[in-house]
Amino acid sequence: MYLKLFFTVLAISGAVALLFLPAELLSPSESKVAALALITIVLWATGIIPEHITSLLFFLMAMLFSVSPANVIFAGFTSAAIWLIFGGLVIGVAIMSTGLGQRVANLTATLLHGSYLKIISGLVLAAVLFSFLMPSAMGRVVLLTPIALSIASHFGFKEGDKGKTGILLAVILGTFIPAFGILPANVPNMVLIGMAETQYNISLLYGTYFILHFPVLTLTKAIIIIGLIVWFFPDSPNEITETEAKPPTPWSRHEILLACSLLIMLLMWMTDFIHHISPAWIALAGALFLLFPGIAIVSTKQFNQKINWASIFFIAGILGLGGMINSSGLGQTLAGKLISLLPLDDQHNFTNFVSISFAATLTGVATTLPGVPAVFTPLSDTISQTTGLPLTTILMMQVVGFSTTIFPYQAPPIVIGIQLAGEKFGSAAKICLFLAMITALFLIPLNYFWWQLLGLV
Repeated sequence: MYLKLFFTVLAISGAVALLFLPAELLSPSESKVAALALITIVLWATGIIPEHITSLLFFLMAMLFSVSPANVIFAGFTSAAIWLIFGGLVIGVAIMSTGLGQRVANLTATLLHGSYLKIISGLVLAAVLFSFLMPSAMGRVVLLTPIALSIASHFGFKEGDKGKTGILLAVILGTFIPAFGILPANVPNMVLIGMAETQYNISLLYGTYFILHFPVLTLTKAIIIIGLIVWFFPDSPNEITETEAKPPTPWSRHEILLACSLLIMLLMWMTDFIHHISPAWIALAGALFLLFPGIAIVSTKQFNQKINWASIFFIAGILGLGGMINSSGLGQTLAGKLISLLPLDDQHNFTNFVSISFAATLTGVATTLPGVPAVFTPLSDTISQTTGLPLTTILMMQVVGFSTTIFPYQAPPIVIGIQLAGEKFGSAAKICLFLAMITALFLIPLNYFWWQLLGLV
């Protein structure tokens, strides 16, 4: 607690100092944005006050001091992500209340029966495989998190148990972080594709992307995530025995309707490249069906009492912060200044690779992960000319950076999953931070040597 308080006081002091920076470093408007962003990020990272209260404080301060226009600050409330998490919250209540989640958990548990390591490994593997089927990371998290809660219950893990936290993190982190090595599976990947094509007329191919990134960013990271979860959250399953287990009951009307609606939503999510309907509107349509009078799989009482409304404000705050930083030009300014400090030249490819990867990683702390390709792509041509490396190589280096999540707030799917699961923010933060350190020390050099083997650097 004292350490969190120390960092909070330090952040406030740093924010005040930012307001007095010379104009040649940051403009007055950028200084205000940087000061508010610093305080907000540290409050989220330390959790010294609840995350949704930090978001509300961010909204208040941004409007009182005219840091950014209202349509930017409150843009999160009009974004698809908010409606996706709303739909996910309703779907989660339905899965838990009807008993369908427990049925799926019982079936899954028969495949994962055994040690805790086997359970965590199996869930991470399943989450990675699901990334190939369903392009939307937030959609995957929304669908899998309630099922993970039931799986944790099946193995006897209760609220506060390390095993429950481990199972939930295996699904949430396993379906997001390794998916950066699969081209259509995460939003930053798709932002990079679009910007590379519109700005440079470069089309990034699925197969090339897969060969470059899957071995390290997906496979190796998935193995490390398993190891970190088992290390930090060790536990032993206490699966329900046959004598304790209740005999299977017939499927209820609500279970059948819910299963059919989930199947339809899953098919729609998996085929969004055909119909181009946002996963958010699919989730919202599913939620409305579950709430509709006459169906009422989620009752009015459950809607009022079991929906975690705080998570809506938390996500809106994260999206508003990212929008504020991007619209102010602060992200572009910081990235440009950061790149100007890097030791880039055409003689040291390893130094170039590490420097650019670190720069993209640090940019993601300020802009959140989807903002990295938006900020970094316009700078890629200049970097290419400085280093002598092909433009495509520079573009691909971004992926190494924005696939490194230092703090969970950078990644809306992780935040959504934690909120749906009712877990502590710090649990995911611990895994993310240690994974980022392992990436910096070992995986970035490993990635370089893999690219060198392929002849890309």
